[in-house]
Amino acid sequence: MEDIRVVTDFPRKVREIENLWIPMPDGVKLAARVWLPEDAEADPVPAILEYLPYRKRDGTVERDALTHPYFAGHGYAGVRVDMRGSGDSEGLCKGEYLKQEQDDCLAVIEWLARQPWCSGSVGMIGISWGGFNGLQVAARRPAALKAVVSLCSTDDRYADDIHFVGGAMAGDKLRWGSTAWAIAMTPPDPVIVGDRWRAMWEQRLNGNGIWMYDWFEHQRRDDFYKHGSVRENYADIEIPVYAVGGWVDGYPNPIFRLLESLPGKRKGLIGPWGHKYPHFAMPGPRIGFLQECLRCWDQYLKGIDTGIEDEPMLRAWIQEPARPAAIYDERPGRWVAEPSWPGPGVGEKALHLAPRRLSETKGKDEVLTICSPQTAGLSSGAWCGYGVAPTLPIDQRTEEGNALIFETEPLAEAIEILGFPEFEVTLASDKPTALLSATLSQVFADGAASRVSYGILNLSHRNDDLAIEPMVPGKAERIRLKLRCCGQRFEAGERIRLAIATAHWPIVFPTAENATLSIHCGASRLILPVRDAQPLDATLGAFLGPESAEPMEQVVIEEAEPFERSVWTDQVTGLTVHQMLADSGKVLHPHTGITVSARHVDRFSIHPDDPNSAEGTCTWEKSYSRDDWQASIAVSATVRALRDVWRMETYMIAHDGDEVVVERSEVREFPRDLN
Repeated sequence: MEDIRVVTDFPRKVREIENLWIPMPDGVKLAARVWLPEDAEADPVPAILEYLPYRKRDGTVERDALTHPYFAGHGYAGVRVDMRGSGDSEGLCKGEYLKQEQDDCLAVIEWLARQPWCSGSVGMIGISWGGFNGLQVAARRPAALKAVVSLCSTDDRYADDIHFVGGAMAGDKLRWGSTAWAIAMTPPDPVIVGDRWRAMWEQRLNGNGIWMYDWFEHQRRDDFYKHGSVRENYADIEIPVYAVGGWVDGYPNPIFRLLESLPGKRKGLIGPWGHKYPHFAMPGPRIGFLQECLRCWDQYLKGIDTGIEDEPMLRAWIQEPARPAAIYDERPGRWVAEPSWPGPGVGEKALHLAPRRLSETKGKDEVLTICSPQTAGLSSGAWCGYGVAPTLPIDQRTEEGNALIFETEPLAEAIEILGFPEFEVTLASDKPTALLSATLSQVFADGAASRVSYGILNLSHRNDDLAIEPMVPGKAERIRLKLRCCGQRFEAGERIRLAIATAHWPIVFPTAENATLSIHCGASRLILPVRDAQPLDATLGAFLGPESAEPMEQVVIEEAEPFERSVWTDQVTGLTVHQMLADSGKVLHPHTGITVSARHVDRFSIHPDDPNSAEGTCTWEKSYSRDDWQASIAVSATVRALRDVWRMETYMIAHDGDEVVVERSEVREFPRDLN
């Protein structure tokens, strides 16, 4: 990423407070790292808060070094706080997005506003978890919070998070669940907390719990998921929100809903990026995102007119055709804009289904059936792409034998789409529970197919995510499936393809039985959000180039293993295994003296004929050391999709040097609820 300009000379000199204790009303203290101008007490500045459970000393330390000193050098206090029960903070963290988390954040904001170096105004920034809680806390309306920059986040914890995709059990419930579990079990740093580190660690090991248990107990959109989902009442958020994401990320959909539904000032930005900050994200092009943040902070925290309120509500990257690949350094395309959302530049184009065909003309009502092998979807990559690893969808030709294929003739002229494609289908199932998968692809002249979007629906959730109901076998029903949002150009001569399947593994687990769907072609259509070029597009100024503060020094002690993404099939038993391995090596952080390592493996296996063979196992190993201090944690979680229950097997072992601190294994079962 040689295009990132490193800035070392800022308008205001920066000092750093390595650790600062912030007291909570119940006496628990949260650990914070702060960057601020040297003269902030004489000339107070607004505070920019990032509030996470991801370990400020070593977890997010690399990106913090790029971001928060940059804000401080431009007249802000960058404040990175470890949530209760994480990193170096005291207390316990018993789950995701708890009311306690929000209450603590309100106390942090109030405390920041009172500090002599703070002007009394606070902004929140964060990606993923930090983007979530920025929106959630904004809905609580603390007086000092003036604006939120929320990246790669969601307004809907049920439908647009790691738990479910269209009511189907998400593979990321296990992937991320095991990751969160491993993080929640890590120790504080003795340099910060002293000799009590061991007692604090044991408290976490025995008290933070396994959050996945709650997730499997709640399989419908009940109050568990409604809490923390700002979509339940968008009107609660009155301050300005800048919602940012990327097409490769798992969370682009909420940006459009936030723009459509928030009552106050809001702005959206969607680039080609993965789950990263846009000044160092992949695929490129990267932008001067920190400068963009400063424009937002200056406008709403300092009252300086930066012109940001005069710009279009939405700015999005329309991707030009790119052949399928597991990773891209850059995605060609161009920036477009809409003054509001839904955008006035976006219309609809309907393509009707006929055997093997998509066309603008409605055909006869022919009925086609599909019962996919359970391995359908293996080419889809990760639900949430980080961009920096080869986890993107590969050539969709590998899925042709798994699905019903509908395809246009070569396009006579180019078209562009922006927003949510939708699939309207009349279908029947021969089983009470069934899965519908729809994949939209761009097909090149040689047949290569690059995925553009996809949608998944557990048909029990066709009408509602709470009052769910099984299908009546043999009864045809009208179904509407909204695919994931996208921004894509199709060139003349290319084809548009829709692939319909009954599995999408391992992005989601299969339903309990093999189901056959009957698709009524004449009553079914694909609706594309077609967008013509708009005069507003030509008025857009270019983003500034990416900048950051100086990267953190690191010393590699042991090289990382190469990233692995593989699929193999035992051609005797038929069992197919999808595996990803990521290893960080062993790295020394000289400024803290800590050496860290991490390794995780995700392994998902299934037999193509047996949905009850579906099994996922995710393991994590983490270690931390300095001089004679060494702590390590290893966890493993397995989920088996049996006919009537979700069976979860967990194992954890924690070491202080050679001493076993905690070793624990457990088996739990959760009844399947029409999934």
